[in-house]
Amino acid sequence: MLIGQILATAGMFDNKHTTWLPSYGPEMRGGTANCTVVVSDEPIGSPITNTPNELIVMNIPSLLKFEKEIQPGGLMVINTSVVDRDTSRNDISVVKIDANSVAEKLGNLKVANMVVLGAYLGRAGTVTLDGVRKALEKKLTGRKAALVDLNIRAIEEGMKSVK
Repeated sequence: MLIGQILATAGMFDNKHTTWLPSYGPEMRGGTANCTVVVSDEPIGSPITNTPNELIVMNIPSLLKFEKEIQPGGLMVINTSVVDRDTSRNDISVVKIDANSVAEKLGNLKVANMVVLGAYLGRAGTVTLDGVRKALEKKLTGRKAALVDLNIRAIEEGMKSVK
């Protein structure tokens, strides 16, 4: 969910139209919590899509539930630290990143999600790193403000991994 919030907020800082639509429901009890993010240069007609262009997969249930929905030619980013299988799709681009390993080298396993976000941004380029920094500064306040630089380093490492 945080990845989605950061993407949507960064899009706003980049002067784009954005929506963020979380889905909690029964997923909070062990299934796949997810969100839909739309970032566009044009006004957005609906925050909902059944066929996304891009997908970030953080766990196996999400892979199983959403891999069939992504549009042909789309992009899937997979955190291989948690997802130990490949997608069955051969009509999409796939980026794999061992996000936990990268986060561990940075000294904080909690930034694995930002490593995955970096891998996504390195390939998709949906929003700017400056927009992401501003989004993190808006989201991480108080004592958490000290984590902004670490999160940016994690994103940068994720971006480097796909270059």
